[in-house]
Amino acid sequence: MTEQELRQLRRAKWRLENAERPMRTLEDAQEFIDSVGFATLYPMKPALLAPTFLGAYVGDDANLPTWQHGYSDARAQEALPLMVRLLRSKGAYEANLFGESNFLVSASAFPYFYALVGDKNPKHDPKKFSTTKTSPLANDIFKMIQEKGALTKQQMQEQLGGAPSNVAIDRALHELWTPLKITRVDNVPRQGSSWDAMYRWSPEPVKEGIELSHGEALSALVSKYLDAVVAAEQSEVEDFFSHFTSRAKTRDAIHALLAAREVSFAMVGSKTMLQMTPAREAFVPKVRDTRPVTIVPVAERPVSKPRFGKGGSDRKPGGQKKFGGPDKRFGGPKKFGGPGKKFGGAKKFGGRPRPKGPVQ
Repeated sequence: MTEQELRQLRRAKWRLENAERPMRTLEDAQEFIDSVGFATLYPMKPALLAPTFLGAYVGDDANLPTWQHGYSDARAQEALPLMVRLLRSKGAYEANLFGESNFLVSASAFPYFYALVGDKNPKHDPKKFSTTKTSPLANDIFKMIQEKGALTKQQMQEQLGGAPSNVAIDRALHELWTPLKITRVDNVPRQGSSWDAMYRWSPEPVKEGIELSHGEALSALVSKYLDAVVAAEQSEVEDFFSHFTSRAKTRDAIHALLAAREVSFAMVGSKTMLQMTPAREAFVPKVRDTRPVTIVPVAERPVSKPRFGKGGSDRKPGGQKKFGGPDKRFGGPKKFGGPGKKFGGAKKFGGRPRPKGPVQ
């Protein structure tokens, strides 16, 4: 594979060759996120090897805005409602790992993602059970969401007496959003986003993620990432996953996949890259003929004609019997050694002596 071929395969998988048929419907968005597993909303700087939701929406990756300029780009503003519909339908989930650029995870990959970054005690107070320190405001907002349900920032500010500023509330929401204690469930114009507890919004995926081990989840996500990017260098894989786990653990997961032959090396131009091992064609044995065999009774079988002569199949050519029966033509008792008159008769040889003299 050449680097140009790899680039074309990525563009096709990331829906960057569909400018004439861009992603517009919820079904298209669901198909895209299921195919790639995860994607950022905007392109990242420095560049990150990953698909983007905005690029799939536009159908090209030329001149796409970053998150700093997304508010002034008409294409980005049109893509946001489609992303919100995807989140509302639970076809994808949102995380806060790449700064201000939203990170989307497919529903099938979310339990593995939650096993890496999610809180193992989703219902408990983050102040007591979280591995990272949270501010008192974040703890109060989490308790409020647990009691009241989904709330917007304006409603949170009203419940808190109007004391916290919007910046302070945003900071507290990000503290809860990073370990997936809460998630954005809706976005209504002029009202803003609504936030709810993750364990209440999607209890089954959260429960599944808690039961998964770190190594199992990381191996599954590395496999999905290599499938999404077609092929990548090991350093590129480590760079991507360094945002939610250590490089050493990612390296261990890659080695485990190589040992299991689920991932293999591939030469792309002059670079050695990792790719998912192509599936082998399954051996399909030939189907045996199971049709029933028809047995014809002996009485109904056709009678074969004799092979030689007129005397049937037990005679040799010329009518001679196969097994030494008496035949007049060969070896009959009269011709050789029998009582015949010509040879060995009793009167000529070995009979009574003839009298001498005239017969009286």
